[in-house]
Amino acid sequence: MAQGMHTHEDGTKTVGSFSLEAAKVRPELRSGIDKPYFESLLTQLNENGYVIIEKLISTEAVEKIKEEMLGFMEYDGRNDFEGYKTRRMYSVIERSFACNPLIDHPLILALLDSVLMQNYLLSQMQAINVYPGEVRQPLHHDDSFYPIARPRAPLGAATIWAIDDFKADNGATMVLPKSHSWGDRQPTDIDPDELIPAVMPAGSVVFFLGTTWHCAGANNTDQPRMAVTAQYCEPWARQQENFSLSISKERAKLCSDEIQSMLGYSMLYPFIGFVNGRDPKRLLK
Repeated sequence: MAQGMHTHEDGTKTVGSFSLEAAKVRPELRSGIDKPYFESLLTQLNENGYVIIEKLISTEAVEKIKEEMLGFMEYDGRNDFEGYKTRRMYSVIERSFACNPLIDHPLILALLDSVLMQNYLLSQMQAINVYPGEVRQPLHHDDSFYPIARPRAPLGAATIWAIDDFKADNGATMVLPKSHSWGDRQPTDIDPDELIPAVMPAGSVVFFLGTTWHCAGANNTDQPRMAVTAQYCEPWARQQENFSLSISKERAKLCSDEIQSMLGYSMLYPFIGFVNGRDPKRLLK
């Protein structure tokens, strides 16, 4: 049991006056979300560890993202994980707001509301362009760097948005269905045919849990394949990207309230994330 944790007669657990159960209470479904459709997505997510949602953003939004991202993607990756024929753009919000509607899309937030504790954070964001000749990325799951043994609930979730059409031969994300429920099993013994390419048209998104094994596929075509990924984490977990340093306060001020909170201008009450003992959101006023 964690230091300072107390289990009450009714079974609830508190640390000081903070209720762990209360922190996990799910908010009401966000307005404008079709409940039966949402429930079908959530069922697929829970069963398979991922779900594909087609054509969630417009062609105009896709074209704007592609135009703005390309100018910043100049260098190939530095290792087999980044990809030696793959180019990435980090600190996206500092350079462009074109991807912001992907971060706080209402349907994505509704799924996150059902997966993570309230006040979850944006863990990292990248634009990724997989060039012809790139080989398949090593299989991984996105919350593997948190040193907590599996099987367990995911400590994060991620989206990969198709800015170009995702095809089986151009580097579409490869997902290993149901691997989110694995314990300490490694995917070294799997048949490659078990990997499912997230084939989807531009403007679509694959949403998966942080415990789901996946990778970028090989690009065997003569055209690059661009994506944008946003990863999220529990509000008590350290973010992969240090947004307090990579995103200026001036840029953060221009983001939506949701994105400001997810960048770290928020708290997991009563103690995590404060600045001078107070909510950091006041720094943006």
